[in-house]
Amino acid sequence: MRDDGPVSSLHRPVRSRALAGLLAALALVAGGCGTAAAPSPPTGVDELAIPTQDPDASDFVATVDNPWLPLAPGSRWTYETASSVGGRVTTVVEATAGEERDGIAITDVTTTVSRQVAAPTTDHFAQDRDGNVWWFGRDGEWFDEPGLAMPAEPRRGDGFRMALTADLDVRAEVSRTDDSVVTPLSTYEPVVVLRVVDDGVVGIRYYAEGVGLVRSNTAGLTAYDVAD
Repeated sequence: MRDDGPVSSLHRPVRSRALAGLLAALALVAGGCGTAAAPSPPTGVDELAIPTQDPDASDFVATVDNPWLPLAPGSRWTYETASSVGGRVTTVVEATAGEERDGIAITDVTTTVSRQVAAPTTDHFAQDRDGNVWWFGRDGEWFDEPGLAMPAEPRRGDGFRMALTADLDVRAEVSRTDDSVVTPLSTYEPVVVLRVVDDGVVGIRYYAEGVGLVRSNTAGLTAYDVAD
């Protein structure tokens, strides 16, 4: 997306031309012999506008295959945790193809929790061409400005807004990118660890490469069925 055409609605410049010139001059001085290494490409959440305004369908792809949050339709994740009143609580998460939103391919993720009176929750996601996964809405209600669910290249220390609506206020920070975690199904390494603050409640989520969310607080993955 970094070309000479119009700036994507998902991106914003992070450095002024004056600052870029100063950095280039400093690099030349540091080089000592009049040469400088090529600047590093953006990573983490560099240049992303979060939340994003007026997302353009041309910026998005048909599937969510971010390695830390793969959401292939037909995939199913099952988690278990101890209940405060005894027994265990089972949470089942299923990914399905959703309806397009303004020309953007949407993947629906439905979460069903046992022992919970509330109906299942369905969240709507889409992935941009760079591999970033965006959270577009919940239960058919679309956010005015989609938040970021998972960066293409998570970087320790990056923070970002996941959702901000009348009913949702969710922020995340990348705590680790090289951790390991034990779940009832397996031990995963490396994992990306997000510290998520959801309406003031802090949670820790662990994402394994090629699998996605494998632990959320005390709820650990017990089964993972990959779509054919």
